[in-house]
Amino acid sequence: MSARRLHETLYLVNATVLLTHQMDAAYWREWDLFGMAGGVQLYLVLNLPIVALILYGARALAVGRGAGVIISWLVVASGFIAVGLHAYFLLRGHEEFRLPVSLGLLAATLVLSVAQALVLLRARAQLAGTAASG
Repeated sequence: MSARRLHETLYLVNATVLLTHQMDAAYWREWDLFGMAGGVQLYLVLNLPIVALILYGARALAVGRGAGVIISWLVVASGFIAVGLHAYFLLRGHEEFRLPVSLGLLAATLVLSVAQALVLLRARAQLAGTAASG
């Protein structure tokens, strides 16, 4: 599999897992966990630009735009933030996100975000090496 194809695949799989986590978060009433005023209504409104950005990033990667790489890094960062925040709440004894699939989504997010970051770093190093030798 080419590096570009691997990057696109990891982006799509990681984004899919993150978006599925957002569905799971609605089940767990994540807005209550984070103390968000506005409840589900605000939660849904805040997810609109997230979904739009993820979809735009997939399109940008597919057509080779630089914005795709930037959004790919945002997906990686979002994965690390989601895992870190939920690990904090789990370690503090919160009952949310303790079902096997909820934990599996968080574990998959961590693995996929690490893999995606490594692919992005390798691609950046290859580009830097090409520019230095050119």
